[in-house]
Amino acid sequence: MAKFLYIVDHFVGFPQSEYGGVWNVIAENDDECFDLISEVDNGDYEGCYVNLRNNIVKAPRFALADAVESEVIDRFIT
Repeated sequence: MAKFLYIVDHFVGFPQSEYGGVWNVIAENDDECFDLISEVDNGDYEGCYVNLRNNIVKAPRFALADAVESEVIDRFIT
């Protein structure tokens, strides 16, 4: 199955964060992307997951040519 690189905005409000951040995730679809983020996040920003689902749907995604594992590649949250 095809995999995509998702670049996902993740707003996290004060006091946990000033702005939020960005997740870079390799996933097959939106649901897997959400599952991977929430797994790595360990519920730290669970209150922001409602917006996260919408941000995943709107996220730029790029088809990958090679077969790679689904995973969170990187995250930056202030």
